[in-house]
Amino acid sequence: MKIYTRTGDDGTTGLFGGARLSKSSPQVEAFGAVDELNACLGVVRSQTPEPSVNEILTQVQAELFVVGAELATVTGKEKTLRMSLVNADAIEELEKAIDRHEEPLAPLTTFILPSGSASGTSLHLARTICRRAERDVLRWGHARSVLVKYLNRLSDLLFVLARYENFKKNQPETPWIPNQG
Repeated sequence: MKIYTRTGDDGTTGLFGGARLSKSSPQVEAFGAVDELNACLGVVRSQTPEPSVNEILTQVQAELFVVGAELATVTGKEKTLRMSLVNADAIEELEKAIDRHEEPLAPLTTFILPSGSASGTSLHLARTICRRAERDVLRWGHARSVLVKYLNRLSDLLFVLARYENFKKNQPETPWIPNQG
């Protein structure tokens, strides 16, 4: 199989279910942002995060492939994917991971600047990409509400994991000090 098909040379991309859309459409922006997030999590995993973080990110990457596939499907044809879609159980697992990894962390008393270890900083970047993906899904407006909830909770998890990585790597958090001028 060749990697190039030339079918996208006209500025369109194919959806599962047969339709073609402009690559600049809100739907394509939504699944493109999810794909970007998934790639960013791959970068984090290449930076040797804590084993529990790596395990969670591996699961999340698999779930993001499912989210992306659903977003790249013609509305109403999701059953043609023949896979289990992300549901409330996945959100509950994210919440459990948040609770486990937040437990050893000091409570926040101020905003913090994205900084610290390579994996911690990359997780902060992933969080911002996740927030954009969430906005793009909302802008498109046709996705199941569970996907918005999943992305919202995932961004919370990525924030906690960034803090956890920095904690485990003895990297202090940088508090934000507002300009008083």
